[in-house]
Amino acid sequence: MSQSVSVPLVIRGEIIDDCRLEFGGRRGELRFSAPDVRDHLSRLVLDTPSKMADLYELGFDDIVDYLARLGQRLSMTTNAHLQAAFEVSRHTSGLSESVLRYFYEQIPQSFLPEVVRETAQRLVGIDYLEGWVPQPSTVYQGPPSRIRAFGARCVHVIAGNVPSVGVGTVIRNAFTRSDAIVKSPSNDPLTTLALARTMIDMAPTHPLTRHLSVAYWKGGDEGVEQPLYDPRHVEKIVAWGGFTSIKHITRYLQPGIDLITLDPKHSATLIGAEAFADDATLWAVARRLALDIGTMNQEGCVNARVIYVVSGTDAAGLARLERLGQYTFEALQQLPMHLSTPHKAFDAELKAEIDGLRFAGDDYRVFGGKNNEGAIIVSRDGAPVDFSRLLACRVGNLVPVDDAEAAVLSVNAYTQTIGIYPEALKERLRDRLAWQGAQRLVSLGGAGLFKDAAIPQDGIEPVRRMCKWIVEQTIDGAELEMLATTGLAG
Repeated sequence: MSQSVSVPLVIRGEIIDDCRLEFGGRRGELRFSAPDVRDHLSRLVLDTPSKMADLYELGFDDIVDYLARLGQRLSMTTNAHLQAAFEVSRHTSGLSESVLRYFYEQIPQSFLPEVVRETAQRLVGIDYLEGWVPQPSTVYQGPPSRIRAFGARCVHVIAGNVPSVGVGTVIRNAFTRSDAIVKSPSNDPLTTLALARTMIDMAPTHPLTRHLSVAYWKGGDEGVEQPLYDPRHVEKIVAWGGFTSIKHITRYLQPGIDLITLDPKHSATLIGAEAFADDATLWAVARRLALDIGTMNQEGCVNARVIYVVSGTDAAGLARLERLGQYTFEALQQLPMHLSTPHKAFDAELKAEIDGLRFAGDDYRVFGGKNNEGAIIVSRDGAPVDFSRLLACRVGNLVPVDDAEAAVLSVNAYTQTIGIYPEALKERLRDRLAWQGAQRLVSLGGAGLFKDAAIPQDGIEPVRRMCKWIVEQTIDGAELEMLATTGLAG
């Protein structure tokens, strides 16, 4: 790996590689250089919305065909742009090489026609993307109202914990017929850029190519963000980020800009007493829990961190919990390499906290955590560790409870995914957990498996919000005449 990596700027089918500003990559393992976005703002923004008209010369089938051809060019074995992105991500990502490679190898699947069609249909509705859809009413007489979903000028401030975030952004921008400016993250500066460069190689003048721009600037740079986040230039901001970065973006909000936030969440787990039916059941539960903790090396919001277990809090209950902790740690070490490995950059602060627990008397039992293999912490005092916000790098915290109530009350608006065992417990508590703030309820072991990606996220429907929903109505002229002369509608 060279000391500095070039991260060009892509503006509407053009590659700009005057990379004269240097930035530090995430984790400090490399630096990269990029153009000064401030020099190119006038071309980066789409100042006139009517310039999106070329996107509406495309039928939905044209969009599906374009994405299918693009997907065929996104093989890791042949695409030099993706190979370069992978090489950089090996140094900047929290994912180990085997897990990272698995994600890159899966990229073409997202572009398959059947996947794109189902995603568009379920997240928006193809008929609304294609034309004006009548809204028949049994209450109001006369011609029905009609609604159409139009694309918008968007800035996407994306996350870089997994490559699929940039992939999904490109696909959603295409089928909603939107205009996207994607801000690349410092821990994955090249993946979305690799897609854009492949689009340029394939079809440089195609409308979908020319309505995607990819740029890097340091978050909080007012010289870029002040003129960019202006309703004359941008209608939507889709932002993945922590409290500080989202709070910073809100400084620029004003009428005409819609902020769609996909802020970091903390997921949880609830395991019922049924897990202790027998040793075989406990092993099965441990393997499923290991998946929820370890998939993606616990880099995702969806991963389990604090795990509430209805084991009981008496001596017998704590013994049961410790057995589950031991089994889970062993299962964690056995996960397939493409799903999880020992963390390559174990958090030093977290390591110090774990080491400190070994001197905390009888309040905790720690399995593992001696190097970078991950750890299972058993809280014998019935409360999560006070550093639960730091849990990462394949570290889970088992907390004993006498019933599920304590787990339910721990849920709030920052809770995204909850893995639950058994299914009957999930069905019994799902309404209450939703009222508390939970946003995704899943069978234990499935938190990091996205077998169905065409679903709401973080309690909202972000793709529908990316669109502008326009209404057209026809009212009978005679009725309007009557209203104008008598004040009465027919």
